[in-house]
Amino acid sequence: MVVGKVTLEYPVAVSVELLWKVAFSGNVSIFTKACVGMIDAIEVEGDGGPGSVTTMKLNPVSDTKVFKTRLLSRDAAARVVKSEMVVEGELAGKFKSQVSEVKVVPAGEGACAVHMTVVYERVDGTLLPPEEEARIGQGYLGLIKKVEEYLVAHPSEFA
Repeated sequence: MVVGKVTLEYPVAVSVELLWKVAFSGNVSIFTKACVGMIDAIEVEGDGGPGSVTTMKLNPVSDTKVFKTRLLSRDAAARVVKSEMVVEGELAGKFKSQVSEVKVVPAGEGACAVHMTVVYERVDGTLLPPEEEARIGQGYLGLIKKVEEYLVAHPSEFA
């Protein structure tokens, strides 16, 4: 069994509280609004807590059309969320599993940093080439960047 790991850190120009509230609290309506133009719709199966499955239908210009995850845990006090990709369809031929953990930490007044780790296992037992690992990380960070852009442009909307 070969396990791959992608780690990223991304500085965000909004407070840890605001980023957490919009991107990770589980409030689908504000997250969708902050990702306007990138996410067309979000559906949640379950109560939004651990075990719930979230399906994001991404804008047609995106490489990925549907992104489906199962929430494993959300710790609001520590600002850590852990989820696993639901492997089905085309991805079932490539991945056995893909688990992401995101931690949001303060980084000065009005700023924070997102620390992300994605651990994956492929069906064929090999690691992804570095450029494909980078693409996985950038896919996750694309959502964070979109939220950041929205919050910088609308600083008091969700405060």
